[in-house]
Amino acid sequence: MSINPNSHNVKSIFSRKERGFVHLVGAGPGDPDLLTIRALQIIKNATVIVYDNLVSREILQLVPNEVQLIKVGKKYNCVSTSQCEINELLITLANQGHIVCRLKGGDPFIFGRGSEEALVLERQGISYDVVPGITAAIGCGAYSGIPLTHRGISRGVTMITAHGGDDSYQIEWDALTHLDHTLIFYMGLHKVEWITQCLINHGMDFNTPIAIISQGTTNQHHHIIATLKTISEKLYQVSIKSPSIIIVGEVVNLAELINWYGIKKENNIHYEGVM
Repeated sequence: MSINPNSHNVKSIFSRKERGFVHLVGAGPGDPDLLTIRALQIIKNATVIVYDNLVSREILQLVPNEVQLIKVGKKYNCVSTSQCEINELLITLANQGHIVCRLKGGDPFIFGRGSEEALVLERQGISYDVVPGITAAIGCGAYSGIPLTHRGISRGVTMITAHGGDDSYQIEWDALTHLDHTLIFYMGLHKVEWITQCLINHGMDFNTPIAIISQGTTNQHHHIIATLKTISEKLYQVSIKSPSIIIVGEVVNLAELINWYGIKKENNIHYEGVM
């Protein structure tokens, strides 16, 4: 996707009042029933929706037919829309008077670059707001029966992105392995072996349980559970697709006991949602 700032009049002389409005909206982890009421209202009333790859098909089906959809998703090892192009697009659409729903998977301020886009809009004098969403760690954990904290097991949560770095990526592994926290790795599916090896090398027990959750909270929700020592081998035996999230810690052992979503799917139970 290529955007020419000159042809789209990015450097607008319109006042803030004459411009449109940008909503930075968290779509949650995938299940449309997890959308906030505010998010659904904006989706229904926007004139254009600029959305990421992480926004589920089920949520996009809620968009009215007359609303313009623009996909600007980023995907591992694929040609993607750059963040600069996305920023320019939001400015252009606002300058044209649109009510823009910038729809992001999860929460816009947790590894969603929502704050970067907010700063761009702020500098351009464009009105905007932020609508929080359920981040993947919370939604996927809950649907897998994995509480992120549990009395006597985990007293905290640390969220880390595995994206954007290689083996030299500056993560404080020593601190992570001694925190007594549940560890959440976003965007780490293609770095599982590296992550587990770093944790073991810095003192974490290789028998520590780990879960990888794929397409969490959707109808395709799937997770596998192993240990730091065995997870890489297990990944070769099963198919895990993106988007996915990694949870490390003793709380993972509770998944077998709190298997509410698995029972729901197995018995084809349908709860009445708001949609």
